[in-house]
Amino acid sequence: MAQLPPVKIKDDDREDDSDLSPFFGIEKGAVLQEARVFNDPQLDARRCAQVITKLLYLLNQGETFTKMEATEVFFAVTKLFQSKDIGLRRMVYLIIKEISPSADEVIIVTSSLMKDMNSRTDLYRANAIRVLCRITDGGLLGQIERYLKQAVVDKNPVVSSAALVSGFHLLKSNPEIVKRWSNEVQEAVQSKASLVQFHALALLHQIRQNDRLAVSKLVTSLTRGTVRSPLAQCLLIRYTSQVIEETSANAQAGDRPFYDYLEGCLRHKAEMVIFEAARAITELSGVTTRELTPAITVLQLFLSSSKPVMRFAAVRTLNKVAMTHPAAVMNCNIDMESLISDQNRSIATLAITTLLKTGNESSVDRLMKQITNFMSDIADEFKIVVVEAIRSLCLKFPQKYRVLMNFLSNILREEGGFDYKMAIVESILILIREIPEAKESGLSHLCEFIEDCEFTYLSTQILHLLGNEGPKTADPSKYIRYIYNRVVLENATVRASAVSALAKFGAAVESLKPRILVLIRRCLYDNDDEVRDRATLYYNYLQQGGEQEKFLFNGLDVPLVNLEQSLQSYEASERRFDISVVSRETKHQPLEKKTPASKKAAKEATQKGYANGHLTTSPSDAYEKLLNSVPEFAGFGKLFKSSPLVELTEAETEYSVNAVKHIYPEYLVLQFNCTNTIKEQLLEDVSVVVDTSEAEDFVQVASKKLASMPYGAPGQAFVAFQKPEGVLSVGKFSNILKFRVKEVDPNTGDCEDEGYDDEYQLEELEVTAADYVLKTVVTNFRGAWDAIDAENEKVDEYVIGVRESLQEAVQAVTTILGMQPCEGTESVPSNARSHTCLLAGQFIGGAQVLVRLQFGIDAQKQVAMKLTVRSDDPAVCEQVHEIIGSA
Repeated sequence: MAQLPPVKIKDDDREDDSDLSPFFGIEKGAVLQEARVFNDPQLDARRCAQVITKLLYLLNQGETFTKMEATEVFFAVTKLFQSKDIGLRRMVYLIIKEISPSADEVIIVTSSLMKDMNSRTDLYRANAIRVLCRITDGGLLGQIERYLKQAVVDKNPVVSSAALVSGFHLLKSNPEIVKRWSNEVQEAVQSKASLVQFHALALLHQIRQNDRLAVSKLVTSLTRGTVRSPLAQCLLIRYTSQVIEETSANAQAGDRPFYDYLEGCLRHKAEMVIFEAARAITELSGVTTRELTPAITVLQLFLSSSKPVMRFAAVRTLNKVAMTHPAAVMNCNIDMESLISDQNRSIATLAITTLLKTGNESSVDRLMKQITNFMSDIADEFKIVVVEAIRSLCLKFPQKYRVLMNFLSNILREEGGFDYKMAIVESILILIREIPEAKESGLSHLCEFIEDCEFTYLSTQILHLLGNEGPKTADPSKYIRYIYNRVVLENATVRASAVSALAKFGAAVESLKPRILVLIRRCLYDNDDEVRDRATLYYNYLQQGGEQEKFLFNGLDVPLVNLEQSLQSYEASERRFDISVVSRETKHQPLEKKTPASKKAAKEATQKGYANGHLTTSPSDAYEKLLNSVPEFAGFGKLFKSSPLVELTEAETEYSVNAVKHIYPEYLVLQFNCTNTIKEQLLEDVSVVVDTSEAEDFVQVASKKLASMPYGAPGQAFVAFQKPEGVLSVGKFSNILKFRVKEVDPNTGDCEDEGYDDEYQLEELEVTAADYVLKTVVTNFRGAWDAIDAENEKVDEYVIGVRESLQEAVQAVTTILGMQPCEGTESVPSNARSHTCLLAGQFIGGAQVLVRLQFGIDAQKQVAMKLTVRSDDPAVCEQVHEIIGSA
């Protein structure tokens, strides 16, 4: 990847941006210079607050401070505790939390924070609790636990909520301390303060969540009316639904515990509680129409709400209900029709798809008129949802196929991506198959579409359909022009499909054969081999006619499974094989009787982690145990990583071979899993010969043959190489499977004494830099990033090139590095112009490495990337950049 050139920013752009953001153009160095104001004898509270705001902005924009810089800022900030300005004190709390001082520095502010915990100013107390719980370790928490317990039941709701929220965070690191607060938290649940009750209930459930009986008792006690906070009420509804799902299986038929409580919440004065109760009722397993009715009624009222969020929530819930109980939602159709013109396109899309699921036959025409104007305003993913709903509606009311087919054909000619066009074409194909009356109109619409279709796959699928269905229509000749245009105007793949479709017309319609022969003869000199070969084959067969033509175009009238079995049992003799004796009945072989001697079975067996034929619970343990059992590999040291399976043969070939790459610090072991799928052969002295001409860093030091490979029994052959230590050696290996073949009588199992040597060419196997990286899961990436010295950091910028989307670029770079995406950052939001991806891994040798990838894409789909790497070993940072630079 090329290095990104510096971008020159025009002065005019700087002036425009400065009007938009007060933080435009600030630099870390300048802000650190400004931070000296913290040391002034006479503190300027307003100016100090502005500097802290800039520091917080830099931190939240991903700017990193070195250890020395962070320490200097921290010690300077601690001097601000002498100020009595409340606003500045709040900023001090924020910056201390963001900097997260080390254990030896925390003691500097502990006394000040503990003093604030006991202050008469409630704002100081609440913020001091949050900061102390964030930066202190378990030892200090034990000393202040008494204060935290008191804070949980404090009369001031701000202090109480601060302590409860801190308890949430402490549950992850010090759960035992928080569990000792149960009595205090239970008391806080009865608080009259809305936010305190909400936080207390959430924390109490977290403490008891692993005890099903305790959760059930909690729900039972609180559903009697002691919860007043709307937020807490919503939480209680969710916990109640959980208990209902867990206990309904054991309840008597028709008896659903706590349902009366959920129904009672539908009459609550808070909208959020009403909606939460309605949603919970609709999601109950096995919910009946009687139980649904009150929930549907309140959701119908929300459809006419003045608040967009309530309309969206109601229509989305009704959309889900319509999938299982469409009749229950039909009463809401009139209200939902008014939402088709809603300014929020998401609401309109959900309303349309719900109407299509629940509407009746008389409403189809009216819906189609409304949807036509709507389709141009929404994204492709919403259009696909609408298309699928229309397809279902057409199958529900086949008499309306003309209206719905015309709608599909109109939107097929509009702009759209592959997935959208694919959904439309698939819908038309299903309608053609399920509704015979729709065949001719559907084929005509598809013919018009391929005249201007930019997607090769869709063109070939439609041509295949035309070849099969076109000759069966009343006027087959009208499709010839559309098909032959593809021969003249399209790429080789489409031309080949068009030739096959033309030939089917010539074979099926005798009156068209002379014209078809003329057209196919013009294809005999095509530039592409595939087109020429097909044209030659079809031209000769159409000229000869008779049985050959029937065999080629009409297919076989016997099941292929039966034909295969008959051919396998046929013994070569003067008697010719007679296809007429093959059974026409389809035989279904039970799954449990299927032989494992296939590529799929061999792959599944290997993936389960077998070692010498014995299944183990862990593939990595199985590999290590297997390798340690081979004397030649005993001195290779600790196994660092084993790769996933790499297939080296095509499906359903004579021999199934896949490989696993085992990485050691100084060695590479290739494990070849081999399976013989031919009953009549026994393979002996099986080995894999590996050519390292394209992998010069690797020197072969050992190999292990497979003595015997009978039919259906998987076995392993190994080849070991030595490589330079500390170097990410890469290369390609060419592989040949060599063995001795002995013929076996499948009936008796007898084997010939003598055999012959043979070999089988395998696919190439490549070792990449990603094979030297072990994926590691990091739950707190920010904390792990800050724990690594910022001096061990390397940053550079690269041009990725033109990509269809940022998601494609993220996937490509992640695959190259072979590291584990963190915190769900591997997924890019749709239509995003920039994205940050976080990766974690361990390099061979044990060095931890963290990567921050910052992507951006412009209007021309040119993708640029900023790569920031931190590692315990500075050399690893260099290696990561070398991997990207050479990719």
